[in-house]
Amino acid sequence: MTEEKKTNDALDALQRIREAEEKARKIVQDAREKKATQVIQDADDEAKKIKERHLNQARQKAEKRKSAIVQRAAKEAGEIRKKAEEEVVSLKKKAEKAMTGAVSQVSEKIKGFLEKGEL
Repeated sequence: MTEEKKTNDALDALQRIREAEEKARKIVQDAREKKATQVIQDADDEAKKIKERHLNQARQKAEKRKSAIVQRAAKEAGEIRKKAEEEVVSLKKKAEKAMTGAVSQVSEKIKGFLEKGEL
């Protein structure tokens, strides 16, 4: 083999090594990019799951609070209604007594007018 042929063979081998290295770098770079994309996608998916879980928990808490408030309001409304009914009964009794007294007074006045002949 001649010196020139050895040099050409060495240059060819060196060129193939460079091409192989470049190819390997490209494969590594592609793998990193794919891995980075996958990591980003996985993180995004996980964030969505966490967000949905927290939203569901918040909805459940809000629903429990709403139910508690509605129950408390219904209880208070029942108590107010009961007190109002008791007050109505009390007012009716007072009105009945007052009416009886007023009727007696008017009757007495009418009787007095009739007896005196003032009418």
